Amino acid sequence: MTTPARRRLGLALAAVLLVVACSGGDGEGGDARPGDRDRPDAPVGPSDEERAASGGDATVENTGAQAFAQAVPGLDTDGRRFFAVGNNFFNDNWVIAPASTDGRDGLGPLFNAQSCSSCHFRDGRGQPPADADDPERGLLIRLSVADGESTAPHPVLGEQLQDRAIPDVPVEGSVSITYTEEEGTYDDGTPYTLAVPTYTLVDAEGRPLGDDVLFSPRVAPPMFGVGLLELVPAEDIIAEADPDDADGDGVSGRPALVDDVDPGSEAERAGERDGRLGRFGWKALEPTVEDQTAAAFRADIGVTTDLRPEQPCTAAQPACLAAPTGGEPEVDEQKLGRVTFYSRTLAVPARRHVGEPATDRGEELFAATGCASCHLTEMRTGSSDVAEALSEQVIRPYTDLLLHDMGPGLADGRPEGAADGSEWRTPPLWGIGLTETVNGHTRFLHDGRARSLEEAVLWHGGEAAGAQERFRALSADDRRALLTFLESL
Repeated sequence: MTTPARRRLGLALAAVLLVVACSGGDGEGGDARPGDRDRPDAPVGPSDEERAASGGDATVENTGAQAFAQAVPGLDTDGRRFFAVGNNFFNDNWVIAPASTDGRDGLGPLFNAQSCSSCHFRDGRGQPPADADDPERGLLIRLSVADGESTAPHPVLGEQLQDRAIPDVPVEGSVSITYTEEEGTYDDGTPYTLAVPTYTLVDAEGRPLGDDVLFSPRVAPPMFGVGLLELVPAEDIIAEADPDDADGDGVSGRPALVDDVDPGSEAERAGERDGRLGRFGWKALEPTVEDQTAAAFRADIGVTTDLRPEQPCTAAQPACLAAPTGGEPEVDEQKLGRVTFYSRTLAVPARRHVGEPATDRGEELFAATGCASCHLTEMRTGSSDVAEALSEQVIRPYTDLLLHDMGPGLADGRPEGAADGSEWRTPPLWGIGLTETVNGHTRFLHDGRARSLEEAVLWHGGEAAGAQERFRALSADDRRALLTFLESL
């Protein structure tokens, strides 16, 4: 299947590759491109202002430390109040039950963090710990074991390794990470290195978890823009899929149809699904922002909701099961609704330096190397009853929200939901250039192994191997231009 967007991409690729081949030619013919718009005979394309407005009307001009924490413009009085309340629940610590703190007790019994913002610092991206004493939280470990041709939660530790617990409840274990340097070379002879992580998981007594354990390290993804991605019609996303690579471009992409059953249940193990499109999480396991919020509350903080009413305890953890709770559920419908509203209405920061030669050249190369095959440059949202700024918007998130095989280098070997052990959902790239400003680091990919955007590109394999090879074949100036474009997002 050759989708309309991929056909447009093909035309753009042909035009841009001609420019690349001509190395400074006049670029005649083809579709509109950055840099063309000043020509009197140039085809009409998005203006610089439109390209800068990554989230459409849900875009804000903020390049500072709070760039990811802004509300979408135009919220009414109730909307601003809901956003403020949700912001408080997102950022405040949960405490152990029973407590005098009204409505914030029920932490644990097992947990990874005390608040959402512990991992999503300033609503941005998490990073792996620098060492064993690093107090920052932002990386978690999903667990399972092989069960015939399927997988099942770990019989003792469940679906996620919780390295913290309330008093009198044993923690589940810990993880340590070491890195080795893997050397590589660009086609022009320039050397580079990639940091290859090795994870060591041990239980509370320091014993290895065992070779039969399947695990997947994940850093917390950014929060902003999720309300827009939720509104992209599922049929538009599915229309971009090419699971059998019928067009022969080496890029397939599968929609993640998710289960409407409790994680770890017999129904989930039997593969029951309701056909909703998963679009959130590193493997697109959750279909809505509300589902993603409830799942994170339970697994990361250990607080329950009506959507996820069971504590993250297994039958082999009696102290966990016997621990006091903060109510049933611990996060009531109104609180879950406020945090969901807050997440949905976080605005997208505008692009910077649009129309400048370096970023426009990088944008051309982003298409020419094939990066835009998965990191689609444009989507349109449907209608919204949450906020007018989210409704019927042309957005530029640089994702197709599909699952792609990223090759053995990035594979975790752990199937989850519709994704196999080497598939990941294409992450959005909007705002990625502000990561260092907001979060104080430049760690990327699902486990934060990439120490820069350059390393993130070089880690791409599988369906993205062609794009990675074309990036490696660029001149140093063109590589810098492509990275400059990414930094402008």
